Order: sequence, then structure tokens, then C-alpha cells
Amino acid sequence: MESVVALFREPQQAQGALQTLLQRGFDRDHLGFALTDVVAQEDIAQQTGVSPEAGQPAGSAAVLKGAWLGIVGGLLLTVPIWLLLLIIPVTRVYADGGVLGILFGVIGGGALGGLFGALAGSDHGDFVNLLRRMGVPAPQAEKFYGGMKDGHVMVIARDPSGQRADEALSVMRKHGAVKLEDAVGGGQLQSERH
Repeated sequence: MESVVALFREPQQAQGALQTLLQRGFDRDHLGFALTDVVAQEDIAQQTGVSPEAGQPAGSAAVLKGAWLGIVGGLLLTVPIWLLLLIIPVTRVYADGGVLGILFGVIGGGALGGLFGALAGSDHGDFVNLLRRMGVPAPQAEKFYGGMKDGHVMVIARDPSGQRADEALSVMRKHGAVKLEDAVGGGQLQSERH
């Protein structure tokens, strides 16, 4: 399966590209789009009947990253207090309690961090991973996602046969997809075939 990915400055451009692709016989289930503006996303979905892309769930990587950050946060909050308990002579008697505080800080921080990592990963989805699974090289996937975060609309057309990818690419360019090389400076991207 070949995929064509494009980013557009305006939601109307993306909507026009999706409508043209549908008129040319592309299957609605093989088209998708994503943007950060929820209201505009809903408008495009209603006007075209194409479902927005949710991204690939972040999975265990988000949970592990969240847990690790939670553990570090727990240590940063509890170790200085324990050190103060050791340094001040009057409070040395509470140093054992400080060690328990560190333990609870690490356990609580890891648990909460893992929970928030799971929630964040499942809420937004990982568009870079989604694009990489479609065959987009990692640096380009990062640029596409960066453009989307900068306010562009990402449109994806999947071609199971691989025979209509050039047609999808042509349609997207006619509707205003801009150059990928400009992504770093201006966040403007052109469609790419993968």
C-alpha cells in the first residue's frame, strides 16, 4: 500500500483536496486528515464524511517515559527534605522517616507518571509513529508532525493498489500543498508519496 501525505495551510484547502479525491473515486476509508483545531476538524469531517486520523496510540513507551519522569520528580521533591533532616541536628531523629518519604515519593511519582503517560499517549496518539508505519522516513515524519503542530492540516491518502498514488499527489498539490523543505523555517509542507 502506498500513501500520500500532505499538509495544507488552510482547512479549506484540505477539505477541497479530500472532496476532489472522493469525486475521483478514492475510497472514503482510505482517506484521513488531522489537525490541532478541534472545531475545524469537526467541520472538515462533516463536510467530507472523511474521519479524522487519531494517530497511533503511544503505547508502552509513553507509560515508561511518564513513570520515569514521575520517579525523577519524586526524588527531586523528597531527597532535599531528607538531606535537611540529616543536616539539622535537632531533626536527625526523623531521618528514617525521610527515607520512607523518599520511598513513597518514588512509588507515588512512578505510578502517577505512568498513569499520566498512558492517558497522554492514548488521548493524542503518535502521528510520527503512524507516518513511519506508512513508510515515511523518520526525519520527514517529524517535519510533517511539526507542521501539523504549527497549525497545518495533514491529509493522508492510502492507495492499496499503488496505481493511483500519483493522481492523489497531483490533486493535493493542485489544492495548495507546499514544499517540505520550507518546514523548518516556515512550517509549510508539500505532499510526499511513500
